[in-house]
Amino acid sequence: MGNLGYKAIDVDNHYYEPLDAFTRHLDKKFRRRGVQIFSDGRHTQAVIGDRVNRFVPNPTFDPIIVPGCLDLLFRGEIPDGVDPASLMKVERLEQHPEYQNRDARITVMDTQGIETVFMLPTFACGVEEALKHDVEATMASIHAFNLWLDEDWGFDRPDHRIIAAPIVSLADPAKALDELEFVLARGAKLVLVRPAPVPGVLKPRSLGDPLHDPVWAALAEAGVPVGFHLSDSGYLQIAGMWGGKSTFEAFGGSNPLDQILVDDRAIHDTMASMIAHGVFTRHPQLKAVSIENGSYFVHRLVKRLKKAANNHPNLFPVDPVDQLRTNVWIAPYYEDDLPELASVIGVDKILFGSDWPHGEGLENPVSFTEELVGFSAADIRKVMRDNALDLLGVKVGSAA
Repeated sequence: MGNLGYKAIDVDNHYYEPLDAFTRHLDKKFRRRGVQIFSDGRHTQAVIGDRVNRFVPNPTFDPIIVPGCLDLLFRGEIPDGVDPASLMKVERLEQHPEYQNRDARITVMDTQGIETVFMLPTFACGVEEALKHDVEATMASIHAFNLWLDEDWGFDRPDHRIIAAPIVSLADPAKALDELEFVLARGAKLVLVRPAPVPGVLKPRSLGDPLHDPVWAALAEAGVPVGFHLSDSGYLQIAGMWGGKSTFEAFGGSNPLDQILVDDRAIHDTMASMIAHGVFTRHPQLKAVSIENGSYFVHRLVKRLKKAANNHPNLFPVDPVDQLRTNVWIAPYYEDDLPELASVIGVDKILFGSDWPHGEGLENPVSFTEELVGFSAADIRKVMRDNALDLLGVKVGSAA
């Protein structure tokens, strides 16, 4: 907890799904069309939509990467002569029940000085892309996953220690509203929607398509934010056009051009679609939060929104940049230029997220404060705690 004097709210924590997260409650008629797990006794792999899926190469998560071990890699500070591969450290999953058990996780949170976490998926971030050509199987699989999530972690409980975020796919608009109403009835305080074009039977759709307005309206009325967390958004198809890989594979090697071409493009386009296609104009109370997508997209988006509004003022009855600053919260990468982000969207819209226990996150979550150089004590508290509570509209624990 260091010298904060209060407990932090970490909006970017993760669990590692058990092998039955998508199958425990899956309708039997979708058994061959959803997520299947196969093992030959030595290797375990996921098959999704009748194809081997490498989004998570080892779905057992055993062994698992050590939290924060890739810190130097993501800061771009690897010492000369050090092989980046040597930074990768792993350990046995059985040593860390907190990665899959709610009570064990809370015990660890207490040692970290963390009051509340937004608990987010790992494996599940790749499933909707893998099933995008089968809308029925997508909706059934997401529902099964949400049943598992509420059973093992709980969307929310009275102490608000863990806010486990269910997923809603917009692929079938009517069933999306049904799923949203289901998770809200069970107490969901945050709902995840994939930052990507919405899969459809005939063609993809914008997030701003009026077909999705019932979902946005329900979220706005409930005061529940929509979260856009880094996922497989299908954008590697762009890299494929340039000779790179067209499908995501964790730790499967990288082409630097792929990173340059894709990087934070999905979240940029997601927020652009929400604003340019009028979601926040039609639903001004809707709150959105970008988690683990970095923040540099914000600068490019602001520039482009200003230009679009200047060129087509009749299409923007509300200033689009003001909507970004009013309706959107950002959980940046810890290595981002945080003072610059604050100058663009205001410190009230910046959230602390550690990405714990992922290897690219922080080993010690509250060390995020070390990146807040130049921020006042009051503003550090906003980033580390108060802004997240404002986003959720809840009060938790005690300040100290």
